[in-house]
Amino acid sequence: VQLQASGGGLVQAGGSLRLSCAASGRTFSSSNMGWFRQVPGKEREFVAHISWSGERTYDKDSVKGRFTISRDNAKNTVYLHINNLKPEDTAVYYCAVNAYYRGTYALEDSDDYDYWGQGTLVTVSS
Repeated sequence: VQLQASGGGLVQAGGSLRLSCAASGRTFSSSNMGWFRQVPGKEREFVAHISWSGERTYDKDSVKGRFTISRDNAKNTVYLHINNLKPEDTAVYYCAVNAYYRGTYALEDSDDYDYWGQGTLVTVSS
């Protein structure tokens, strides 16, 4: 499985972005997908998860209604829409995949995922 993240860039506070993560392979529609972000010097943190069945989970503290995760199985792509960007959203955003889990728990730990994309940098100016 290969993941290719894109869509990052430099935006002003209050702006919006849509990050994309294109996945290779034939198992995307049955895979769980996650978004994480990392600031230099800090641990990678969970942002959002969408299960193989479409259930969505967000990190409440950092997201607070501004982030939306979605997927298009026909395009093998998962998206992260970010509205009302804040300077503290500045980070490298990573997508990840878990192709095997069929349970009901949200996958919020980086160890839950098997493959990672290369990351896309989001920089928010004040």
